[in-house]
Amino acid sequence: MDRLADELGLEDGLIYLNHAAIAPWPKRAVAAVQAFAAGCGSAGSQGYPQWQATEQRLRMRLAELIGAALPEDIALAKSTSEALSFVAQGLDWQPGDNIVGIQQEFPSNRIVWEALGEQGVEYRRLDLSASSDPEADLLALCDARTRLGAVSWVQYAGGLRLDLARLGQGLRERRVLFCVDGIQGLGALPFSLADVPADFIAADGHKWLLGPEGLALFWVRPTLRDSLRLTQYGWHMVEDMGNFDRKDWQPADSARRFESGSPNMLGIHALEASLSLLLEVGMDAVADAIAERSAQLVALVDRHGLELVSPREAGRRAGIVTFRVPKVDNQVLYRALMQRGLMCASRGGGLRFSPHAWTPPEQLEQAMALTLATAETLKPG
Repeated sequence: MDRLADELGLEDGLIYLNHAAIAPWPKRAVAAVQAFAAGCGSAGSQGYPQWQATEQRLRMRLAELIGAALPEDIALAKSTSEALSFVAQGLDWQPGDNIVGIQQEFPSNRIVWEALGEQGVEYRRLDLSASSDPEADLLALCDARTRLGAVSWVQYAGGLRLDLARLGQGLRERRVLFCVDGIQGLGALPFSLADVPADFIAADGHKWLLGPEGLALFWVRPTLRDSLRLTQYGWHMVEDMGNFDRKDWQPADSARRFESGSPNMLGIHALEASLSLLLEVGMDAVADAIAERSAQLVALVDRHGLELVSPREAGRRAGIVTFRVPKVDNQVLYRALMQRGLMCASRGGGLRFSPHAWTPPEQLEQAMALTLATAETLKPG
């Protein structure tokens, strides 16, 4: 992982274990944005054809990342929430329909479905704390009126990783559409549409993909593209884009139909550069390195007698390891660690550490030592 480590220019003394929230950018992404900004300042839009070439490269890299057939199958959304909303507001719901999901989801993958209640659509949620086989239990929630299964690949708080292939196959057998929020998995784990029978995929680029906020992947199975009712319109989503004088129009045949207005060119330059690095290293190698670091954290949690919140089984984890330190307020402990330069998160009633493949293993030891030492100062005297 030397190539990845060389690309990160974090300030001295900072331990960064927060990729499940917002990731630092690689040097090449910083350089790409700096060059883009300099060009905008000195020549305005003179370089627009080159900007469009970078946009096309990004679509190609995202297609490669998930195993999509064509870059034209990739839409560039503003966020995971927007992409999921395209599905929620685009399907033709009928009163009495239902959606199957998970109770502990991040709001992006919960509110969009809950909002359909006013149309008479039920959102059925599995409580993961009461499930030892989440795929089977999710399928058991389905009935003849289930239209959609909507889940996160990896749960944001505890880090549970679902078996998407198994769940997707079960949903397909029941003729239920399958929507995957991939934000906590893409960039940390390999993914292939050849193995996962998904119908919709959404994922912002600012976590494990090492990109900026404000730019997300949205993929729809091409045979379903026309079935989503469009909810946003503008100059960029039409088939004959650029012919501004044309009065008649139709949505683009490609996934660009979901992109109503001007593209986020600054974000495109950053994410394209970050993805180039991950794909150069290879997602299998990235996943192996993350798995090693997750296993190291679990071992540290066990060694020091802490409470593991994340799954113990390696195949049920990705890059998130959440744990609780006994006899202290873990929210107070989180704030103290952030003040001491340990970037982490407060999730699941404990501390969430999320190292990437580039994270030096010795920093995990340092992070745990700092956590334990800080916790001692917070225990009641």
